Amino acid sequence: MPLPVLLQQRNTDEYAPPPLTDRDRRVRDRVAEQVRHGAAALGRSNALYATSRVGTAAGLLALNDEFGDEYYRVPREAALDTDAAEAAFARDHLLVDVQTHYVAPRPDNVDLQRWTMGMYQALAPEWWEGLDGMVEYDFTEYLRCVFLEADVDVAVLTSNPGVSERRMLFNDEMAGTRELVDRLAGTGRLLNHAVVHPNAGEVERMEEWRDRFRPVGWKAYTLGKLVDGEWVSTWRLDDDDGHRFLDEAERLGVPLVCAHKGIAMLAPAGSPADVGPAARAHPGVHLVIYHSGYEMPEAGVGEVEGPFTERAAGVGVNRLVATMREHGLGPGGNVSAELGTTWFCLVRRPDAAAHVLGKLLAAFGDDNIVWGTDSVWYGPNRPVVDAFRAFQIPERMRDEFGYPELTDRAKEKILGLNAARLYGIDADAARGRRARDDLGWISAARAEFERTGVPISA
Repeated sequence: MPLPVLLQQRNTDEYAPPPLTDRDRRVRDRVAEQVRHGAAALGRSNALYATSRVGTAAGLLALNDEFGDEYYRVPREAALDTDAAEAAFARDHLLVDVQTHYVAPRPDNVDLQRWTMGMYQALAPEWWEGLDGMVEYDFTEYLRCVFLEADVDVAVLTSNPGVSERRMLFNDEMAGTRELVDRLAGTGRLLNHAVVHPNAGEVERMEEWRDRFRPVGWKAYTLGKLVDGEWVSTWRLDDDDGHRFLDEAERLGVPLVCAHKGIAMLAPAGSPADVGPAARAHPGVHLVIYHSGYEMPEAGVGEVEGPFTERAAGVGVNRLVATMREHGLGPGGNVSAELGTTWFCLVRRPDAAAHVLGKLLAAFGDDNIVWGTDSVWYGPNRPVVDAFRAFQIPERMRDEFGYPELTDRAKEKILGLNAARLYGIDADAARGRRARDDLGWISAARAEFERTGVPISA
């Protein structure tokens, strides 16, 4: 029986999903019954129902029922009425996705493509349309999933690390992609990072990259790589390599650094413990912490995200909260938390989601949390956006743990306005561009990609 994408087991190149729990199975059973009932009532196929907003509503309502609280504000009729579902989820808020990817179809990436796609195809139900016909995570799928079948006003294109040929996108390819979109869609729909490996002598190249590629920020991975069970080539934001990197980012006038922290298979240098000292030492640099330090639950252990305690300070998101506290950092400061993949993982665990968002709101305030999805791994990202728009931290949890309310205004900031401030985006202009965009440029962009390959900046 088809299930909404939010209840499927999915993974990226950076993590594998935990095994299903008894609670997961009960939710799936609830939703499977709703899919059969709702599809019949609306005269749709089960697959079409499950992949639509009425299917998302059914999934979120099932989670409320299983977890015994209204984590998701979704009216019951939204699971049976398309107008009610649109009213429940559709918003005219600015939507900025600060973490998006695609994979260049170079010969050296064939194994990467095959490995990543194989995992998805093994885990995804055959019916799910998000992977239908998808052979590669290439630019054509990026256009479909990020712009055509989503409501993104501005996307930031980024990449994984790597100094060899086996890398999703190199800096000239990210910049070339942005230049292609600028030319066909007009400026402002796509921004790009430049990836820097400070421990590999690349700090000296940052000035050249700033001038050639016009990155809106710098992407950094500290965790290194796993070789024969050992993590090697690691560095920290607060070691000599890190300080030199952050100094150069500020000197060059591009003082925005996005650091991957968490979803790191517990690599020591993947911990956000270095964020606090680095931020204190570099007040002129703004650090965006990808994934907010979240780690996937271990098999047999289950979700570990609960309230912050000193005893649990070394666990998941608590590590980021702890380093903020230890170094006197808080709301309005030069550190922001990002939700890419983290939110996708938490949607099916709304109690843990309430704890994570509650901790982040308390530690960072609603001005210092930014939206990202980690697309293109999950296909079109509208369901995870809809789930966030519907989510609330129950009053009983706010009272017990002192969490702020996740208000509609806070969601509007997190989904777009905060990133607009950090990335220098004119929010009104960005909304206007999408409102006027008939998306006809996507066909031209796809055709150019198929004719010439990955765009490369001059």
